[in-house]
Amino acid sequence: MQIFLYLCNQFQSIRNIRATMTKQLKPGSLCLHSGYEPKNGEPIELPIVQSTTFKYDNSDEMAMLFDLKKDGYFYTRLANPTSDAVARKICTLEGGVGAMLTSSGQAANFYAVFNICESGDHIVASTEIYGGTFNLFGVTMKKLGIECTFVNQDASEEEIQKAFRPNTKALFGETISNPGCKVLDIEKFARIAHRNGVPLIVDNTFATPVNCRPFEWGCDIVTHSTTKYMDGHATQVGGCVVDSGNFDWLAHADKFPGLCTPDESYHGLTYAKAFGKMGYTTKLVAQLMRDLGSIPGPQNAFLLNLGLETLAVRMERHCRNAEKVAQFLHDDPRVAWIDYPGLADDKSHALAEKYLPNGSCGVMAFGLKGDRETAIKFMDSLEMINIVTHVADVRTCVLHPASHTHRQLSEEQLQAAGIAPDLIRLSVGIEDVEDIIADIRQAMDKCF
Repeated sequence: MQIFLYLCNQFQSIRNIRATMTKQLKPGSLCLHSGYEPKNGEPIELPIVQSTTFKYDNSDEMAMLFDLKKDGYFYTRLANPTSDAVARKICTLEGGVGAMLTSSGQAANFYAVFNICESGDHIVASTEIYGGTFNLFGVTMKKLGIECTFVNQDASEEEIQKAFRPNTKALFGETISNPGCKVLDIEKFARIAHRNGVPLIVDNTFATPVNCRPFEWGCDIVTHSTTKYMDGHATQVGGCVVDSGNFDWLAHADKFPGLCTPDESYHGLTYAKAFGKMGYTTKLVAQLMRDLGSIPGPQNAFLLNLGLETLAVRMERHCRNAEKVAQFLHDDPRVAWIDYPGLADDKSHALAEKYLPNGSCGVMAFGLKGDRETAIKFMDSLEMINIVTHVADVRTCVLHPASHTHRQLSEEQLQAAGIAPDLIRLSVGIEDVEDIIADIRQAMDKCF
């Protein structure tokens, strides 16, 4: 029960940080100075509190924690100083009120949805999402009794509206889709979601809060795979859920009984009433994390924080390199097509100009003239660029989604998700851009 008091204090701490820092510091500075503020004589770098539990001098002090009369930590599955500091940093960067770290991006998306859904409910999601998330929503969560209808995010509002049902509880999309690199019209999706009395959940992994803050465009909940750009160095797997605090759960109480009716596992407490804007985050931690336990270790949180400290600098380099690589591919006659929002003739360029004026990310999708085997030969011919499952790393890497990340999908599902057989996902790193282009050129020379 102590976790309730802790989260309320965390909320106040975040509000104080935002009041004193957000008005003064830009994202690049917040990456370094938010979340953890060392006092006089304390370490400048975030300490690793590598402990599962926390000692108290007597049973009365422990009892006070459970009675909400004393603040403090008692078990890392619910709260840990290292992880909480990193969650506060991401929360501040996104402009939210509460955040929770998870053990992976997949866990973050599951928690974000499952926190407001139960058996018999329904969600709507864009087809332009990561293959693992597509499978999570379309297959695994269906086994839990939660159905998902996938929609074309570029369809009209009227067409997308047809997917909604009385039991729909959320609308989901990705700021920049993985791997198709399509930009989501966040305002359009927010209008549709709010017209139906449900929150908009946006996976902001590729853009990061450095290049886009979805809350400013009407989004209600943001998720991240912190494994990607936030870490940036392939050292930890993690995720994060951030709540804007803007969705009025009580105004739609009949849709969200988990937040708006008493939780018998906590003596009849009602989250939305007891914790206001922190109700969603409190339930995430106190109920879901308590029962499912997909926590990151303190060491992983520490490594994530190191990545966050240079996020703004790296994103600038990623975008600058990617724009040059994308233009090279665009102009090479051996390339059949390319999707990158930074290109002036890309179909997502107008949305990128609106939502991502400082750059999108380092990821692009393209296809070579030829067939599926041409794509495979191209990747096998690369010398510096790595063939890996990973993406959004400091090192340039490449993947063939139809053979790897999306191989669990049928041909029909691949087509619906916009995954062409020849699609190559290229994640441009921060190496010298001339070396990246030279490696791509020599690999293509071997294919044609």
